[in-house]
Amino acid sequence: MATQSVTLKDIEAARARIAGKIVRTPIVASPSLTTLVGAPVHLKLEQQQTTGSFKLRGATNAILSLTDARKARGIVGVSTGNHGRGLAYAAREAGAHAIICMSRLVPQNKIDGIRAQGAEIRIVGESQDEAQIEVDRLVAEEGMTMLPPFDHADVIAGQGTLGLELMEDLPEARTVLVPLSGGGLISGVARAVKSVSPATRVIGVSMERGAAMHESQKAGKPVQVQELPTLADSLAGGIGLDNQYTFAMVRELVDDIVLVDERQIADAIRHAYWEEQQIIEGSGAVGIAALKAGLVRDPGVTAVLVTGRNIDMTLHSKIITGQQTEGPN
Repeated sequence: MATQSVTLKDIEAARARIAGKIVRTPIVASPSLTTLVGAPVHLKLEQQQTTGSFKLRGATNAILSLTDARKARGIVGVSTGNHGRGLAYAAREAGAHAIICMSRLVPQNKIDGIRAQGAEIRIVGESQDEAQIEVDRLVAEEGMTMLPPFDHADVIAGQGTLGLELMEDLPEARTVLVPLSGGGLISGVARAVKSVSPATRVIGVSMERGAAMHESQKAGKPVQVQELPTLADSLAGGIGLDNQYTFAMVRELVDDIVLVDERQIADAIRHAYWEEQQIIEGSGAVGIAALKAGLVRDPGVTAVLVTGRNIDMTLHSKIITGQQTEGPN
């Protein structure tokens, strides 16, 4: 399996390219988590990004890196929600047509959010892999450009800009907790963090239900996992059996991967609301969940990436009021 990588220079170029088109999100201290952990904890509030998640960074960098001719032929992608929303927004800003393909497992609020950004929506199959078949057809038959959610150099470099901001604002960070799905975010962030501070630990956090990168790293190669309903729905999906970037970058750069269960994710969503005054989705809450569950030993000064807010508000209300204490069955 041929693999490639993304460098600090790539990430710095991405930052220059997307400057003024994304929000530099704040990092704030968390007194409640600091007390709980016994070490300073800060939250990088990336859910305050324009489209409600970090995905806008990678999507914007990838689209701005295309030639005018490729932009004119249109952009297509597969998404569990936040990547699609980011692609749709970035494509509209660049004057390009976008088609987003999704499986039937994607929550309706995320479908509506993508449609509101002007993209065409296609619902195909029961998994991201099945939705990808339609993406491949559009590329082959209509000449559209596919921009995948994570395994793409320009996407990874764009996500890595978050790591540059983080280390500028909290250079003393000793542990960085990053939500982990296909690995685009953690690959870029870890490259940025480790380039500035090699001793800083980067820990990926995923959910127990269908943690594809975790299972692939255990197997020593990309493997398929069953997609299961989860509160961290944005972390669902495989990493691709022909993965070119993120599997190897995670193997090289990430110090550990920990898993949280559905009850812990729900508890983290409640904590974010009542203690931090933040509305976050399940996938954005997994770092808080890992800290609260005691899964990170001796963290020292800690940065938690809070990566998305695009949760169905009826579900959010049930979770924060204790009507729902864990994820779907």
